[in-house]
Amino acid sequence: MSESILGSLTPSAIVRALDQFVIGQNEAKKIVAVAVYAHYKKLAVAAEGLEIAKSNVLLIGPTGSGKTLLCETLARILRVPFVTADATTLAQTEYVNEEIDAILQRLLEMAAGDTGRAASGIVFIDEVDKLKSRGGEAWRTSGESVQHALLKIMEGAPVRLRTGQYMDTRNVLFICGGAFVGLEDILATTHSYGYISTGGDDNQNILNRLNARVKPTDLSHFGLIPEFAGRLPIVARLQDLDRASLVRIMVEPRNAIARQFRSILHNEGVELVIEAPVLQQIADLAIEYKAGARSLRGIFEEMMTPILYVIPDRPEIRKVVISSLFDEPRFFAAKAN
Repeated sequence: MSESILGSLTPSAIVRALDQFVIGQNEAKKIVAVAVYAHYKKLAVAAEGLEIAKSNVLLIGPTGSGKTLLCETLARILRVPFVTADATTLAQTEYVNEEIDAILQRLLEMAAGDTGRAASGIVFIDEVDKLKSRGGEAWRTSGESVQHALLKIMEGAPVRLRTGQYMDTRNVLFICGGAFVGLEDILATTHSYGYISTGGDDNQNILNRLNARVKPTDLSHFGLIPEFAGRLPIVARLQDLDRASLVRIMVEPRNAIARQFRSILHNEGVELVIEAPVLQQIADLAIEYKAGARSLRGIFEEMMTPILYVIPDRPEIRKVVISSLFDEPRFFAAKAN
């Protein structure tokens, strides 16, 4: 089963496929690609009778840095069932076990009811950094309790779903994500490799990498219980997206938003020209909103609204030029013969 999932995919091939949709985050993409490759290779070895522990993944990065997109794209590349869940939702219910079962039920639905295929899927649980106990909220399930509830399925166990079917989660890859605001301060106080003697730039680079590594003890200091942190041995860190990356996101991916609107207008016989300063202005606004790439679509859609309002009623228009986000677009009619 796992061999057929990977096919001819290697870690580098997975990264190249991710590059078509996910801009930047090169180091995180490499870590995740290797983790996924190793996961499905382990399943092949396990099928031969050798039991190997599963290595789930933790993605740490600010809002809008691409954690969900990375996981969604990965699942499409591998063609495996994929579902997302929100840890904060789990922490806001008294029936956390039922909610966790519902996640697996959705995974089964994504696999068209095939339990074998669902058991080789991917589950992405976002905002796990919010799973902290809070005083004065007795009606809520504490974050620590949710962590304990997740341990069983993350490690792997047969789970009876509400349909009466059983799903074994030993082969399900769990990827957790969160911003982990404040973790940098913890890392700054837990660097433990400064005493190593370094004799050159290469050694210093190794030292820097060791010090930047998020350790289970760092996650415990942050608020995750040791058992939960231990179920997430692979950690990939995503960085804030800078202006150049945000501009690239709008134009480079195969499904980039600029390409989408150019195609829409092209079908109307209209050429859409968006000049470079416009994309930079949109990126600057997204940075100001502090929501990363999530802001881009809303700003872009707002810019395109008056254009899409006019075009259907003006069949003579053949070209639209946007020179500034803060100026009216220019409409050009077809030249008379």
